[in-house]
Amino acid sequence: MKTLTLLFTKDGLTAQFAKNKSVTEQTHYFGSEESSENFVAEKLDEILQKDRFDEISVISALNHFTLMPEGFADHDAGFELIAYNAPASKDNEELMLSINKKFKVQFYYTFPKEFYQRIKSLEIPVRFNFSGEKFLNQINNRSGKEIHINLYHQQCEFFALEDKKVILYNNLDVNSEVDFLYFIMFTLSKIGFGISETHFFVYGETTENETFISELQKFVQHLKIVFDNLPKKNFILN
Repeated sequence: MKTLTLLFTKDGLTAQFAKNKSVTEQTHYFGSEESSENFVAEKLDEILQKDRFDEISVISALNHFTLMPEGFADHDAGFELIAYNAPASKDNEELMLSINKKFKVQFYYTFPKEFYQRIKSLEIPVRFNFSGEKFLNQINNRSGKEIHINLYHQQCEFFALEDKKVILYNNLDVNSEVDFLYFIMFTLSKIGFGISETHFFVYGETTENETFISELQKFVQHLKIVFDNLPKKNFILN
């Protein structure tokens, strides 16, 4: 059985190929200033034409989302709620829903129609999910105040948890390590998390973001790298 897992991030796409549950290949594609406007779409087509797959799993880390408590059922309000965080277009985006039973929350998020229709046109089983839901499901939360940070290429998502409850989630572009560090500290002050009492856990592209991690260690007392990313791997895909 051949399966394909796709992770969509800011200006990028990661593809993981597996056969009978064993990963055979994983490839990252990141756009640059010289890349065409259709860079991700072009790479998606290349990937989908590479082989015939039995199943596809799609994970979106695109930051068009909103977080709601489990059971919220006014799905028609999804686009309006997302619009408070980022511009959302009904003409160009599909409204999606991911539910996290573990923490009793749900995510409304949008996914580009162009990519959605291209993948669905293959007429094979496909599962869609939001990176925040998958990340949250993999967290081993204890008690007290915790910040869980998942680092991508020029992007990051993080959860603030207190006594096994989600206090805050955000997903943002990381153009400056200093700005992101300031944003983390500003967030702590707004939600009442003291530096000395908060435990930080870092996942994902830790090697690429060594400078950010070393700067963070100067300010916080409790920090653990949970998953040190291996070359060409991404724990969110596993």
